[in-house]
Amino acid sequence: MKLKRLAISEEGFVFDPETGNSYTVNETGLLILKKLREGLSPEEIAGIMSEEYGISREEALRDIQDFLEAMARFGLWEEKYG
Repeated sequence: MKLKRLAISEEGFVFDPETGNSYTVNETGLLILKKLREGLSPEEIAGIMSEEYGISREEALRDIQDFLEAMARFGLWEEKYG
């Protein structure tokens, strides 16, 4: 999985050593990345986001789907979601 190769800092900087590209993610993106690396599913992450940010699970799932689609455009996510 491409996610495993990424270097991710606590400040939200993401570095892809394979391409040399770097990215910045916000607090939500950082949470999603960390939980994906821990092996959690988008649905499980949505539950965590719902509690942490006080949003519905549906809204959290939409946010996760949007984030994963953006990651796929940058070549950082291969799995199909949604």
